[in-house]
Amino acid sequence: MAEKVLVTGGGGYVGSHCVVELIEAGYCPVVVDNFSNAVRGEGDVPESLRRIENLLGISIEFHELDLLDRPGLEKIFKKHSFFAVMHFAGLKAVGESVEKPLHYYRVNLTGSMNLLEVMQAHGVRNLVFSSSATVYGDPQRLPIDEQHPVGGCTNPYGKTKYFIEEMIVDQCKAEKQDWNAVLLRYFNPIGAHSSGLIGEDPQGIPNNLLPYIAQVAVGRRKYLKVFGNDYNTLDGTGVRDYIHVVDLAKGHIAALRMFKDNCGCKVYNLGTGTGYSVLQMVKAMEKASGREISYQIAPRREGDIASCYADPRLAEKELGWKADFGIEKMCEDLWRWQSKNPTGFNNGTAS
Repeated sequence: MAEKVLVTGGGGYVGSHCVVELIEAGYCPVVVDNFSNAVRGEGDVPESLRRIENLLGISIEFHELDLLDRPGLEKIFKKHSFFAVMHFAGLKAVGESVEKPLHYYRVNLTGSMNLLEVMQAHGVRNLVFSSSATVYGDPQRLPIDEQHPVGGCTNPYGKTKYFIEEMIVDQCKAEKQDWNAVLLRYFNPIGAHSSGLIGEDPQGIPNNLLPYIAQVAVGRRKYLKVFGNDYNTLDGTGVRDYIHVVDLAKGHIAALRMFKDNCGCKVYNLGTGTGYSVLQMVKAMEKASGREISYQIAPRREGDIASCYADPRLAEKELGWKADFGIEKMCEDLWRWQSKNPTGFNNGTAS
């Protein structure tokens, strides 16, 4: 019998790619999502999951649920015996978090607290948490390893990730014989599944760079706004560590394997260790798409930092994981997704 894994936010970008990897690794994912970052498909399931079902020829159990709905969450835990939980659900836009901090604290922190309490009540003690490199704040040194100070977050989104990490760490300390948690600090996920069937489909104006660039390339938007060209970087634009979303998803499968040995609480960076500037990414997407990408320079965006890239060696040493795909593959897969789905999941052309 395949071990069951609850996937919160499994209809979203990273969550849906992890659902694919879970199935291919022999696990049985059970998905909950409130459609905050997912597009509703046929039968009121996320369109991403419908496409995964078609791709893999299987049925995925799905529940429409907000983690703020504690009784609804209890029902799902009573129905299933979970081996582990992968926690992706939450609001994730840096700019929006600066504008609506209380909303971010309420949704991200209260939802995570509900999840941890229900896990505790039902004896589920294995957790993989979708954290972020934003917990490091403005880096004191580069590349960033897991020993870098945390908590100096420059925006409320990053603070919610930091606070949730602290909740998990404290719970693991309180019940150290029972709990296992792997906190995965993502750098910048991009790309899409090689089939072009699932990818990143932000609702409204994209908050992240690569979906915006892809929408300009496909003609959905006229030009890219580059927020700041006066940073202390090679060309004045912000530098980030971009990681293929499939590599990222495989890191979660590696994390699940840690639970067999009662790993306790562990923290790992998931990145490539290489930083690319905004303008370098524009050029890479121009090459992948064969199209010119217009851009305009805009003022710096509040909450942004100059450079951020990982030291991923600990994940390679302890998880046995490292990123396989380079920037060309990331951009090629992103373009395949965007060109097949020019208006995202809503256009229904890919199936």
